[in-house]
Amino acid sequence: MKVRSLKLREAHKATSSNGRPSFCSVLWDQQAYHVVTASSADPTIAIHDSLLPSSPPKLLQHHRDGVTALALSPNSTCLASGSEDHSVKLYKFPGGEFQTNITRFTLPIRALAFNKSGTLLAAAGDDEGIKLINTVDGSISRVLKGHKGSVTGLAFDPHSEYLASIDSTGTVIYWELQSGTTLHTLKGIAPNSGFDRSIMNVLSWSPDGNKLAVPGLRNDVVVYDRDTAEKLFSLRGDHTQPICFLAWSPNGKYMATSGLDMQVLIWDVDQKQDIDRHKFDERICCLAWKPIGNALAVIDCTGKYGVWESVTPSSMKSPTEDVPNQKLNNSNGLLLFDEEEGEELSTSGSLSDLGEDSHGESEPPSRKRLHKHSAYDNDLEEDGFDDLSLLPKVESHKKARRKHSESADNGKGGVSSKLTSVRPKMQVAFQPGATPLQPGKRRFLCYNMLGAITTIEHDGFSHIEIDFHDTSRGPRVPSMNDHFGFTMASLNKNGSVFANPSKGEKNMSTLMYRPFRSWANNSEWSMRLEGEEVKVVALGTAWVAAITSLNFLRIFTDGGLQRRVLSLDGPVVTASGFMDELAIVTHASECLPSDEQMLEYRVLNITNGSQPLRGRLPLTPGSHLTWFGFSEEGQLSSYDSKGVLRVFTSQYGGSWLPLFSASKEKSDENYWVVGLNASKLFCIVCKSPDLYPQVIPKPVLTPLNFSFPLASSDLGADALENEFMLNNMHLVQVQKQIEVAGAGLDTTSLDDEAFNTEAAQDRCILKLIASCCNGDKLVRATELVKLLSMEKSVRGAIKLVTVLKLPNLAERFNNILEERLLNESKRALETTLLNSNCNASSITNDIAPSKTIFSTEQSKLPGNDIPLSSSKLSAPLFTKKAKIQEAKVAIEKTEEKQAAMVADLGKVKTTEGKNGAKLNNAGDMKKVGETSQPQSPAPSNDQEKVKKAEVTRRASNPFMKKLIK
Repeated sequence: MKVRSLKLREAHKATSSNGRPSFCSVLWDQQAYHVVTASSADPTIAIHDSLLPSSPPKLLQHHRDGVTALALSPNSTCLASGSEDHSVKLYKFPGGEFQTNITRFTLPIRALAFNKSGTLLAAAGDDEGIKLINTVDGSISRVLKGHKGSVTGLAFDPHSEYLASIDSTGTVIYWELQSGTTLHTLKGIAPNSGFDRSIMNVLSWSPDGNKLAVPGLRNDVVVYDRDTAEKLFSLRGDHTQPICFLAWSPNGKYMATSGLDMQVLIWDVDQKQDIDRHKFDERICCLAWKPIGNALAVIDCTGKYGVWESVTPSSMKSPTEDVPNQKLNNSNGLLLFDEEEGEELSTSGSLSDLGEDSHGESEPPSRKRLHKHSAYDNDLEEDGFDDLSLLPKVESHKKARRKHSESADNGKGGVSSKLTSVRPKMQVAFQPGATPLQPGKRRFLCYNMLGAITTIEHDGFSHIEIDFHDTSRGPRVPSMNDHFGFTMASLNKNGSVFANPSKGEKNMSTLMYRPFRSWANNSEWSMRLEGEEVKVVALGTAWVAAITSLNFLRIFTDGGLQRRVLSLDGPVVTASGFMDELAIVTHASECLPSDEQMLEYRVLNITNGSQPLRGRLPLTPGSHLTWFGFSEEGQLSSYDSKGVLRVFTSQYGGSWLPLFSASKEKSDENYWVVGLNASKLFCIVCKSPDLYPQVIPKPVLTPLNFSFPLASSDLGADALENEFMLNNMHLVQVQKQIEVAGAGLDTTSLDDEAFNTEAAQDRCILKLIASCCNGDKLVRATELVKLLSMEKSVRGAIKLVTVLKLPNLAERFNNILEERLLNESKRALETTLLNSNCNASSITNDIAPSKTIFSTEQSKLPGNDIPLSSSKLSAPLFTKKAKIQEAKVAIEKTEEKQAAMVADLGKVKTTEGKNGAKLNNAGDMKKVGETSQPQSPAPSNDQEKVKKAEVTRRASNPFMKKLIK
């Protein structure tokens, strides 16, 4: 291949003050009338006339130090420059009139970029953070933080959805502009330029916006997918040293690259090979394709620039032929200054660099908003308001102007179709426990409380491994070679399921299931889907589920039988399985203008074909769902990008309890959720800005305590209040499990667990009462004492307030205790008389501890709307704990006292009738101990024995002992 030569002419200083090479910039305007150059060793910006190369350039001398970055608005009416003096300046173009210092940094600027419509300017450098500047009013729309090194390259994608950035360590980050969040972080994929500021890592979007080109680690260019950040291909040729700059041709067919080997290569991207090259005397640190014509502008590290004509052979397609339709108009959308000649401009003090030397400018430039900006309106309408969501100070168009634009474009579908892009972007489907693709690195396809599935690409296929956290319990699963390119997976104790998206007609979406154990050979099975692709997979007991792009829910048995195909009423977001239940999250509607996702959840029982739960999924405003699944006990749970964990409860007709908030932890760490149990959240802690864990080294599960996002109480006992709410939640969960278990099953362990929780809750309430007394919150203390479960706890509260010398409160506590004892005695008497009408054998069989022990669910104090805690649990609970005391009570009580107790309990008012004694209304019952009631008929000997036994059993209730004595 012929090596060509090109003569360059000097435009800036040769070297910097320390004698090192400088970084120089070059760019064309839209019509190719001018070439703009700058050097980090020269504070001057030069605007060259490309039609008259011999004429002297126009010089802009407003910076105090070298110019390190240039950017031109898409329609070439505004020029931005960044400098070593930490400022970013704006000029009119091509006139070069200085407009304003739009922002300042504390360290030098290294990169600038305009978005497609010109309404946003991204600026970054050695400082921490990328500033997104609203060029309409000069405000800072957002600051993006995530890089650990100097940001050296910025690029808005042509669709104005993403911003790509690269730093000096070779890390690339995809940013979503609507939310300002990190989509993908690709660490160390480009060369590390270190502290050499004459070498800048750069990156560039293809003109159609589908690919991102980045210098690679093997003296090549690596091209990544727009949405998934997957490596698509690389361009590798005769560069013998790393590539330091690259640029796509206007039509995206070619690419120009310059390397540290002082060569510039021209690539045919489709053929993935270089078609021409040029050897220079110095390193070319920047180059730019001519927007009109077959030429390339270059500038080397000594400040010399030139234009390489006829870059591509005449036999090949021109670099400007078939350019993607990125329509621009005559307005750049900048309202910072008038476009009318001679009009004065005003400056906002908050946006100018106060005290900065203006270099001869007698008055600060002004910023006057245009009253006539129809061109700007049209520009935004043509761009679909892509960036208005980032500009809070920009008002939307007037309805009249919008209607006029719609009528003007009637039949073309221009405005009406593009207005839909105003809405925030709906969240894409994701697999719980999966991490994004990182080229050359192993990633998680699934990570849960049981184990992990990892994959890594190798020589055209992937290598998948399955590991269990507890190697002594989980089966040993051999690794497998994946030729399908699986991107999602799910894992349970019985098997694993894999799926991949479709990649054309020859590579359809495939679903594959691998059981871990089977009595038959060849039990593995797969399904291929034509015309649709799998979005999410889930596993349960003897079933496999896959949700596809056609909103189909496909249910298979673990043997591969196709059982159900259901249609969902929205695009899927994620899904998770637990035993017989499948939980699915779908989009309920478009996002709200406030960038809130509208999601809906539903739980299906695969075994009986029912849908026990369905409703709207709550999220923190401005967040998106990052994890969804079941706890180890089967409770539905979710975690969003704002760090809030929610657990579903059947209370209040079905509600979600916020049990954890990462913001309360007050750390710069990110929590990647793996799962949870009844008391802990298990996650992997990732150091900011990392959002996902690395496979190697093996991540460590970190348990975190649940904590309600409580308000800051005037009591100063946040930990106790949190414990109080968690205990209540735990009691409700145990109660639900006891109800589900039914009467025929042994619930001893659950009863014991509930008793221990109730005892702990009483201790917590007593501590809260003490805090209330110390804080003079006596009403709150009275509310708390009503929630105590045991008599000895209430007596302990009375003793506590007595010691604290609060006699009025002690009297109230005594009254509460007496009322509770009285109510319990009434219920005991009613139960006794009802049982007396039954025969002795049936009574003996029907006596249940739950009917004779004080139940906090049924006891509610008169005139008080606060029910006692631990509903429905105390009755069976305390009976089981009291069984140990029954023998002691029987020994201690003499036969005479037992007879007296039977006599006292039998003395109630009755009405005469044929059937003997009947119980009057509760209102006719006299106080305990009065014996003026008529006697009921004498019971039989068997009945007397039963009553004696029953009273003896009741004596174990601490709340009944007071009455019996």
